[in-house]
Amino acid sequence: MTKTVYAILTIILCSVPLVSQAPKGVEFNHTAIYVQDLSKSADFYEKVMGLEKIPDPFHDGRHVWLRVGPHGQLHLVAGATRASGTDISHHTAFRVPSIPDFMAHLDQMKIKYRSYDGTDKTNVRPDGVHQIYLQDPDGYWIEVNDDRF
Repeated sequence: MTKTVYAILTIILCSVPLVSQAPKGVEFNHTAIYVQDLSKSADFYEKVMGLEKIPDPFHDGRHVWLRVGPHGQLHLVAGATRASGTDISHHTAFRVPSIPDFMAHLDQMKIKYRSYDGTDKTNVRPDGVHQIYLQDPDGYWIEVNDDRF
């Protein structure tokens, strides 16, 4: 290949934008959180959030797996030495059919909840979705909303 042909090919190849296609079929599988008291956290996610405990493959007493929707999971992993203390902007969100019904459930269980900024019990996003926020036993923030897609 001559230097001229090589130079022309280099110019052509360098001027073509590289297009990267994200892989198709990527779906959410699970999220894992590190907890101080596995039993207390599992109880919270089962009784307060209404998630179903599912078998975990470890069988080591350090893991609890919970179903989130038809294919998603929440994995609780024991061993944290302190509460997370995360900022509310770092949260996991769940949707429910009725925010008022879920709030009544939380009230009955004496679980505190608030709006995002803490000035009220609920807030409404610009797209009309109602939201509330609460914390699990380790301080992880949870958003619950009435989003429908």
